[in-house]
Amino acid sequence: MSDFDVRAVDLNALNSLTKYPSIPTYHELDPRNGGLLPQAVPFSGPVVGSEKVDGTNSRVVVLPDGSYLLGSREELLYAQGDLIGNPALGIVANLRALAETLAGTPGDAIRVYYLELYGGKIGGQAKQYSTRGATGWRLFDVAVVDDLDERLSWPLQQISAWREGGGQSWLTEQQLQAVGLELAPRLFTLDAADLPPDIEGMHAFLGEHLPRTLVALDESGLGGPEGIVLRSTDRAVIAKARFQDYARTLKRKAR
Repeated sequence: MSDFDVRAVDLNALNSLTKYPSIPTYHELDPRNGGLLPQAVPFSGPVVGSEKVDGTNSRVVVLPDGSYLLGSREELLYAQGDLIGNPALGIVANLRALAETLAGTPGDAIRVYYLELYGGKIGGQAKQYSTRGATGWRLFDVAVVDDLDERLSWPLQQISAWREGGGQSWLTEQQLQAVGLELAPRLFTLDAADLPPDIEGMHAFLGEHLPRTLVALDESGLGGPEGIVLRSTDRAVIAKARFQDYARTLKRKAR
């Protein structure tokens, strides 16, 4: 699909097709108070644990003609060759050079690189990684979106349902390792049976496996980690476990 022309397609549809879907918490969130419920996401087989970096979800969208777009979680911010880009969250300034290295090869599908951009003044926990304003990024997922003639013609509601329902195709853990970019740190691979089923057990598990962040940008960082992402090796199942969710839930239970 080397004749793909980004300026001829519905950009709202393209934006929705390439957004990162919502990821459930390992223990279900209580919609009434934001605490955690006893139900846990069921995993089977090997489970990979990686650090969940606290920054801003960013996209490098490599198009079938070999050009690229940059985006935040919610919107597209820049197209290759534009004179002006949206400066939101520093995504364009920090990721444009990387995007130039990823683009250039035409294909039949869109390839979306999802990265966490962190540090600087990004988010309330930036000082955990650097108090000097340093920024960095880590790759955490890559999706491949094909059948573009069909998918780009869908109404936005259908695209959203497809995306949130697991429609995107994802690189496996082995394929991610072969991309050659810095990944969110891998902490362990263990059998699903070894994941704590209860809230108290997972809280202790987080502290045992990630006592401090592994992606501090310099020695000035305070070092507090956000949590762990759990995923099957084929990425069919994925969930997040955040320190603050468990601490808040256990504090309420202790009252």
